Amino acid sequence: MQAKAIKDYIETHGYEGIRLKAVFFDMDGVLFNSMPYHAEAWHQVMKQYGMNLSREEAYMHEGRTGASTINIVSLRDRGHEATPEEIEEIYAEKSRLFNLNPPAAPMAGAWELLQQVKADGLMRVVVTGSGQLSLLERLNYHFPDMFVRELMVTAFDVKYGKPDPEPYLMALRKADVLPFEAIVVENAPLGVRAARAAGLFTIAVNTGPLPVSALTSEGADLVYPSMDSLAAGWEELYRQMK
Repeated sequence: MQAKAIKDYIETHGYEGIRLKAVFFDMDGVLFNSMPYHAEAWHQVMKQYGMNLSREEAYMHEGRTGASTINIVSLRDRGHEATPEEIEEIYAEKSRLFNLNPPAAPMAGAWELLQQVKADGLMRVVVTGSGQLSLLERLNYHFPDMFVRELMVTAFDVKYGKPDPEPYLMALRKADVLPFEAIVVENAPLGVRAARAAGLFTIAVNTGPLPVSALTSEGADLVYPSMDSLAAGWEELYRQMK
């Protein structure tokens, strides 16, 4: 299955092969088990404002800007977009609810995978829609010596969020690699769409409640059921790409 997925990707893009130099990691749902907190906060804040966003649907919007998520739901449930003032108010309340939770734990298997990726001499790049100012400190605390600020793409670096390919195109520039020299690890359908639009081989880890089809329909080249399973299968996969 792995070999076929790699072969299909190469043939589709007209590349001679994958010469792996870097791995791009999404953060929420890949490195940290934070998506249940986000989903619950979105569900609760929408209910407060007379709209409906189920916890499962929140996973489908993962990667969008907060304003975009609010407007999509507002258009559906109220027939009009939210005002700028409403967006600011709703998103502030969503953030407050999210921050009531304890810090999200690292995703099981993430550290083991990162150790292997580093041992293989590959760059590790974070590509996240998060705008947390303490992001690098948090990453360094849980994943010491794995990430540097120069190889991170955050909400502060881009104009457009996922599913636009801009975050992954910027990651390619920061890492100074070509699309066939990097792969992506994502958990969100919109993140998969963004990575594939940037021409990147994309591995999806299904760490949430969505069906596998939500990821494959967006173009995921491979789907693993967890970060643990990806860590367990990494060396075989890496050999296929060398």
